[in-house]
Amino acid sequence: MAQNADEAFKRVLTETLPDLWCDTPGPSYLEEPRGRWFGQGGVLVKPENTAQVAAVLRLCHAHGVSVVPYGGGTGLVSGQVMSDGGTACILSLERMRAVREADDHAIVVEAGMTLAEVQQAADARGRIFPLSLASQGSARIGGCLATNAGGVNVVRYGNARELCLGVEAVLADGTVMSGLKRLRKDNTGYDLKDLVIGSEGSLAVITAASLRLFAPPAAVGVACFIVPSPQAALGLLELAEHRLTGCISAFELISGQGLAFLDAVGPDVVMPFADARPDWMVLCEIGLPQGLTPEDGFGAVFEAAVEAGLASDAVIAQSQRQHAQMWAMREALPEANKRIGSISSHDISVPLPDLPRFIARAGAALAELGDMRVNCFGHVGDGNLHYNVFPAKGRGRSEYDHLREAVKDAVYEVVDELGGSVSAEHGIGRLKTGDLERYGDSGKLAVMRAIKTALDPKGIMNPGAVLRVR
Repeated sequence: MAQNADEAFKRVLTETLPDLWCDTPGPSYLEEPRGRWFGQGGVLVKPENTAQVAAVLRLCHAHGVSVVPYGGGTGLVSGQVMSDGGTACILSLERMRAVREADDHAIVVEAGMTLAEVQQAADARGRIFPLSLASQGSARIGGCLATNAGGVNVVRYGNARELCLGVEAVLADGTVMSGLKRLRKDNTGYDLKDLVIGSEGSLAVITAASLRLFAPPAAVGVACFIVPSPQAALGLLELAEHRLTGCISAFELISGQGLAFLDAVGPDVVMPFADARPDWMVLCEIGLPQGLTPEDGFGAVFEAAVEAGLASDAVIAQSQRQHAQMWAMREALPEANKRIGSISSHDISVPLPDLPRFIARAGAALAELGDMRVNCFGHVGDGNLHYNVFPAKGRGRSEYDHLREAVKDAVYEVVDELGGSVSAEHGIGRLKTGDLERYGDSGKLAVMRAIKTALDPKGIMNPGAVLRVR
């Protein structure tokens, strides 16, 4: 019956919008990267412009058909996959990839451009768009905004929301909200841009955005530091911020367990300390103005860090190749995690001063549940950790299936007690709706549901994502 309903709605689309690309979705549109959620089928459309997006949404609204916005499919919380319900219209913006206009301060792009393509368009103007993710070759800018993506440069430049000046978006009934003015200041009423950004397609479909561009630093440097503890990593961050104020772009914590995973299963990468696998390491990137060199900047930081007992060794990249190798090591950690196979993965944030306390308390809580390994790494400069739990060496993930919920609860309870968030940068999707209800503020949730009802009264926009269907 579901397949018949899908075919019936496909006929409605093709008869009403004969120029619209419309087909049955293939497997790549029906599975998220971790292979834990699968779509039910439906109808796949690929509009070429905002007018077609609006027309599709008007038809979906009239026929009560669910709309699942699809970017690059890289999301890790199943926001792009609807596994149950009626007919779904999977709306991919991959054919909308134009640069509409640009100057030295902003660029207006369509939502189907990949993040790498936006970066390249900025580079062609001698500017940078600093949002940077491991998946930037496939993640689309519309999806990055819909999830308020973070990445490695949040310390200096902020999340996707802070890099966006305006959006064009289509509401559930097909109304187009045009807001692409390239303005830093605009106090003309409610900030609907910030409402749509981070809503994960549950309120509207972003079709274009005005994005901030920046002048590239005169010099960029990368270094790895061996630190004795997460507490020392925070001390090193504070020291570096004082010595290189405003110049730190990224500050990443890497654990020895992550390095051990890379040794065991790959990917094959060059380690910064060839003969050592320290328990804790920091990767730091700086962007400097003219007159300063990375060697001088990092050298001064390292000398002060050693004197303060915050670091014992450091390697400063001496070439672009070494720079790339250090980042390749960091970006390979998620793939190593995938090859090992986690029991439970967590994208959390806590206030910076509480980060070492979280690591200690979460580790103790897990030890009470059984023998497990933890790969704790991530964007320590902004308090965001990827805290992933794995079977003990020599044991399989299936042996821990009965503990998966207990592991997640143990981690999230510590996060909540420390005033943190159970979703730092990956969003809620469908994976974490129950966690949002459990740990979210009841007043905030009530306002969110009221906004959802007002903008999407039929509940067709990505149903089940962010807020559970009632």
